[in-house]
Amino acid sequence: METKKILLCCGAGMSSGFLAQKTRQAAKKEGISVSVEARSIADIASYMSSIDVLMIGPHYGNELEKFENMASPYNVPVVVIPQVVYSQLRGDELLKLALETINDAK
Repeated sequence: METKKILLCCGAGMSSGFLAQKTRQAAKKEGISVSVEARSIADIASYMSSIDVLMIGPHYGNELEKFENMASPYNVPVVVIPQVVYSQLRGDELLKLALETINDAK
């Protein structure tokens, strides 16, 4: 199975870093091959050509169109992380959402 590349984005990358760790743990438990990285908003443009999905913090929901425009040339889907998943660090739910989004984008 091809490794899926998931990029999480929040303001400075700290909150999403904890969520990325939980998501990696969930993937390992399920035997799913993923790469989950957390980066600040300033860094994400350099990752667009090498990711399968961009997941943004709920506080960026009102900027979804900006992120979609940035990701569009690379055919990368963009998803706003649900508040409950983000605040409760639900790596299992984030993994499920990311994989569904990647599969739906094909």
